[in-house]
Amino acid sequence: MDWLNSCAGFLVGLLVGFTGVGGGALMTPLLVLVFGVAPQTAVGTDLLYAALTKSVGSWVHGVRGALDWYVLRLLWLGSLPMAVLTLILLNNSPVAGGLAKLILPLLGVALVLTGGAMLSRPALNRLGARLRTNFPDRLKAYQPALTVLAGVILGFLVTLTSVGAGALGSVMLLYLYPLRMTPHRLVATDLVHAIPLAVVAGLGYLAAGLVDWNMLLSLLCGSVPAIIVGSLLARKVSGRWLQVLLSLVLLGAGAKALA
Repeated sequence: MDWLNSCAGFLVGLLVGFTGVGGGALMTPLLVLVFGVAPQTAVGTDLLYAALTKSVGSWVHGVRGALDWYVLRLLWLGSLPMAVLTLILLNNSPVAGGLAKLILPLLGVALVLTGGAMLSRPALNRLGARLRTNFPDRLKAYQPALTVLAGVILGFLVTLTSVGAGALGSVMLLYLYPLRMTPHRLVATDLVHAIPLAVVAGLGYLAAGLVDWNMLLSLLCGSVPAIIVGSLLARKVSGRWLQVLLSLVLLGAGAKALA
């Protein structure tokens, strides 16, 4: 199983390196639907895996100097408290058992949302640009609250499913900030937002004994070199076509999780 985990890590790491966002959404469905790992253990292990690989990805993609700290603070204002609240509800409340049973169905929903968001990303970006051009004052007035709300949604989804911080988060940012978010700034801001979110949520699962360390190390052995290789080869491959292909895979995995 260890070498299979390393192969899975290599595949996901390669996609993260190529696209910057979205590839990480494959890890939890791979662990649950292909390897038969218990959903809670898969989510907990994937969260710490995501924190480490996104840290490497942020270094490889050169995020320093491209971060939008204003947007990051608003996202964290929503996502980090929501992650803590979700962990408390998941582990220490009367609804804990119900939430645990929702992990697999919510994983399916998150995968469908992520795949659909990646497919519709250009259209949503154009819609956001039209709103920014036609109603600039109104959009600016609502941007802070909507950004915090986006963080809340991502904090809940990521904590329960480990999916959404990359691809879904980037689409939200493109819609809310169509002119502000250049491609490099988008990748940088989205990656760095996801790191503390994955750390906070992952530590919650770790405290509950829901992280498989042997699996985590095997995944990292495959993914870390793959991220570097994928990033170096990214200029030679159409990122958009890879995202379309990945979105179709995510839609299929989401449908299977919901079946």
